[in-house]
Amino acid sequence: MKGFLLLVALLSTAAVAQSAPPTTSATNPLRTRELLWQKLTNDVTKIQHDFNGVMGVTIRDLTDGHELSLNGDEVFPTASSIKISVLAELYRQSQAGQGARLSDLYTVRKEDLVPDSAIMENLTPGVSRITNRDLAGFVVAVSDNAATNVLIDHVGMENVNRTLDSLGLHQTRLRRKMMDLEAAKQGRENISTPHEMAGLLETLYRGKVLNKEGTDDFFKLLSTSKNSPIPRLLPEDVRIANKPGELAGVRNDNGIVFVKDRPFVISVMTSYAYDERAAAQAISEIAEKAYQYFNMVGSASDYGRIISPKNSR
Repeated sequence: MKGFLLLVALLSTAAVAQSAPPTTSATNPLRTRELLWQKLTNDVTKIQHDFNGVMGVTIRDLTDGHELSLNGDEVFPTASSIKISVLAELYRQSQAGQGARLSDLYTVRKEDLVPDSAIMENLTPGVSRITNRDLAGFVVAVSDNAATNVLIDHVGMENVNRTLDSLGLHQTRLRRKMMDLEAAKQGRENISTPHEMAGLLETLYRGKVLNKEGTDDFFKLLSTSKNSPIPRLLPEDVRIANKPGELAGVRNDNGIVFVKDRPFVISVMTSYAYDERAAAQAISEIAEKAYQYFNMVGSASDYGRIISPKNSR
């Protein structure tokens, strides 16, 4: 009797197993999206592998948190991309009403001018008066180094790093002013990782540092049109809030690409770049591959059909 009951149980289990449908794209439509994500991963990995230098990449879907990371936790020189953290601290202090304010006035001083200060060097020392918000605009539009250094003085280098620590970004450090070659020779380089740069931008995007008004204005500022790798191969009408950076042997770009219905954050950092133009081109190609994925996913159904008025049948 026991043998008979065991046989019945086994047959019943087999019947249930046979009746369970296989997991296919028909029953799990997101499987096809995973295949598309894998293609993006393969494409980006190839670009990174072929790059003549060291490259780190973090690309994160701001809708579902899906992330692609290659050397994402490796430390790289940030070059001018560190200026994102300086601007964030300026906005934070201004919102808190403690320390520097966006509306504070500054009178240009000759001793503040340093190389690569495209706007500041053309203002009149002792006469020209501008706000911290104006200085921030110079930093984003042309990466003005003098404007950056003045803002570092206004907000305090230690305050920038304290805020980064409070956000859990312990590998991102502001350790010198712009064009301070002696500090760089001593090893006091401004540094971060692709993962943390992406994290800083996402934290700001989520409104965890600033209120809505401050967040909106911060990203409006960061979206100022500029010559940089991320936008280079993307459609002109796509909003991109980014800050590139470059030094000898180093090319970086970090930003948020506001694809309709599927924004994403991207950080690509390079060092030991044998060919700096090739490094910038590689960043542009990675951004293009990422845009193609997110634009497609944002435009299509779970099954991959592009939903548009032109194709409604």
